Amino acid sequence: MMLAISSSWAITLLSTQIAPCSAAFFIEPRQLTSMQPPRREGNGRTLKSRSSVTTSNNDLLLLQKKKGREQTNISSSLSTSPLLLSGGAGGSGDGGSSRRVFRSRPLHATPPSQVESITHNAKSLKPFGSHFLERETIVSSLASGLAVSLAMVPEAISFAFVAGVSPLVGLWTTVFLGFLAATFGGRAGICSSASGACSIVVASLCASYGPAYLSACAIMAGILQMIFGGYIGVGKWIRLVPHPVMLGFVNGLTIVMFRAQLMHFQTSTGSFLPLSSAAGRSMYGMTALTMLLVKTIPKIKQLRVVPPSLGAVTFCAILAKVLKIPVKTLSDVSGAETFRGGLSVLPTISLPNVPFSVEALQIIAPYAITMAAVGAIESLLTMQLLDGIADDGKRGSTKKECFAQGLGNLASGFAGGIGGCALLGQSIINAESGGLKSRLSGMSMAVFLALGIVAGAPLLASVPVAALVGVMFTVCVSTFSWSSLRILNKIPRLDAAVILLVSIITVKDDLAKAVVAGVVASALGFAWKQSRSIRAKESFVKIPSQKSEWKSYNLDGPLFFGSTTQFSTLFDVKSDPNDIIIDFTNSRVYDHSALEAINNIAEKYGEVGKKVHLRHLSQECGNLLLKLNGGERPYELIESDPKTDPVYSVAL
Repeated sequence: MMLAISSSWAITLLSTQIAPCSAAFFIEPRQLTSMQPPRREGNGRTLKSRSSVTTSNNDLLLLQKKKGREQTNISSSLSTSPLLLSGGAGGSGDGGSSRRVFRSRPLHATPPSQVESITHNAKSLKPFGSHFLERETIVSSLASGLAVSLAMVPEAISFAFVAGVSPLVGLWTTVFLGFLAATFGGRAGICSSASGACSIVVASLCASYGPAYLSACAIMAGILQMIFGGYIGVGKWIRLVPHPVMLGFVNGLTIVMFRAQLMHFQTSTGSFLPLSSAAGRSMYGMTALTMLLVKTIPKIKQLRVVPPSLGAVTFCAILAKVLKIPVKTLSDVSGAETFRGGLSVLPTISLPNVPFSVEALQIIAPYAITMAAVGAIESLLTMQLLDGIADDGKRGSTKKECFAQGLGNLASGFAGGIGGCALLGQSIINAESGGLKSRLSGMSMAVFLALGIVAGAPLLASVPVAALVGVMFTVCVSTFSWSSLRILNKIPRLDAAVILLVSIITVKDDLAKAVVAGVVASALGFAWKQSRSIRAKESFVKIPSQKSEWKSYNLDGPLFFGSTTQFSTLFDVKSDPNDIIIDFTNSRVYDHSALEAINNIAEKYGEVGKKVHLRHLSQECGNLLLKLNGGERPYELIESDPKTDPVYSVAL
C-alpha cells in the first residue's frame, strides 16, 4: 500500500520538477512501480534498491540524448527535487556517488490528494452541503430547527382552521412537507408548512366536497409542481419578477402575517381583549416581553449561542408555569384532542377517498392549478429573499425548490394533509437563528414537530400562544420593507404604484394574482416608456458618385412593437430627396413588428419613386427582411458592412 502511494507521489512530483528543464521528458509509471520494496539505513532514511534507481536513471539519460540535452542539466534538475537526495556530503553517505535515492515523505507534510484521501474527496459528495457534519453547524441547526418548530405550531393550526380541517392535519402537513422540502429544496434554510395562501385557495373545495378532495388537490398540485417546475423548469421565469414586485410581495405578506396574529387578541365576539382583564394583561404583557427578549438575547454575550426566538419562548413558558399566569396555551387554541399524544395521532398513508372519474378531475383541477402556482411563487420568492439574507455568493436552484415542494405536497396529500409551501416568516426566524448553513435546520424542524406531536404533546400544549405571537410580531417588524415607504417619493411613480398594487392584492386576494398583476404592470410601463424613446437625427450626406445630396436619418432608441407608431412619424416622405438613408447604428430591431414597420416605410418611399438605403442592420435582421420580401426590392436596399454592422438576434 505504501509503495503504491509513494509511487503515485513520485510520478506526480518528479514530473513537475523535471518539466521546467525538459518538456520532452515523460516518465512511464512502470519505471517507478517496478522498484523493489524500500530498505532502511541507519539514519532512518528510506532507500530504494540500487538496480531499480540505476534503471530509472538510464531511461532518463536515453530520453535526454534523444532531445540533445546535456547530462549536467538532468543532474542539476534532479538534485533540486524535494523527492530526491544526492549521495554527496548531504546525501546518504555513499561517498559522493551520483546515484539518487528516493525519500519517503511523511503523510502529514503533504496535502491530501484525490487519490490519497477518501475523506478529502468525500467533501464533494456530501448531498447536504460541506457544513452538514460540522459540530458547530449541527448544534446551531438543531437549535434553530427547534425554535422554528415551535413557531410553526400556531401557524399550522390557524391555516388548518382556514382550510376547514382538524389542527392535526395542518401539523402533519408541516411535518411531511417541511422535511422533504428541506431535504431536497433549492437551498438550505427554507422552512415549509401549511400556508395561508394555499389554505385560502382550497377552503371552498373542502367546504363543498370534504377533506378527501383537499388531499387529492394537494397530490395533483404536487405533481404539477414536480413536472412543470422541477422537470420543465418553469420556475426560472421567477427572475422576471422586478424589484418593486418583490417589495410589494414582502410588504403584503408581512401584513397578512400580522393580521393572522390579531385573532389571538380577540374574544369570541370579535372584540379585542381589554387591558383591565387578567387575560388581556397577560396576553399583551407576555407578547411584549417576548419581543423584548428576542431583541435582548443576542446582545448578551453568554446567550449568543441560543437562538433568540427559542430562548424567548422557553423563558416565557417557564415564567407562565412558575407564576401561574392565566395565559392562553396551544391546547386552548386547538383543543385537547390535538395534543393527546401517543401513536394514535399518527397519520394513515393511503389514497384519498375520491372517485377516479373525469368529473372529480374537473372539480379538483382548477384548485390544484391555482394552489401549485401560488405555492411555487411564494416558495421561489422566499428563496430569493433568503439568497439575499445569506449573501454567501450562492443562488438557490428553482428546479430543485419546485421539485421539493411538489414532492412534499405529494407526500402530505397521501398522509391526508392539505398541502402548502415555504413560509417567509418562519424561514426568516430560521435565518436569524443561524439555520442558513445546513439543510439540517429545516429537517430537524419537522422531526422536532413530529416528536412533539407524538411524545411531547403535554409539553407542547403548555406553550403560551402569546410567546409565539411575540416572535411573529418581531418577524413582521424585521421583514417589512420600511425603506420602501421612505423612497416612494424618490422612485418613479410607476414603481411606487406597483409596490402598492402588489401589496394590496396580496392582502385582499392571493399572492399569485398579485405577482402576475405586478409583473404585467411593470412590463407595460417599461414598454410604454421605451416606445417613446425612439428618435431620429436628420442630416444630409454628399455622395461622390451622385450630384445631389442624400438625407440621412440616424435612429436612436429601440424599434419594437411599442415604438413602431412613433417610428413611422419620424419621416417626411413627400419632402425628402430621391434617396434617403436610415442608419441603425444607435438602434436595434427587436421583433417582427419592427421588421414590418421598416417595410411599410420603404413601401411609402417606393410609391413615390424614391429609394431607401438601410445601413448598420445586423446580418440576421437583413436576412429576415429579404425573406419577408421574397428578395431585395428596388426601392429598399440593404447595404451591409461586416466590419461595422452590429451583431444581435431578432425575436420572432
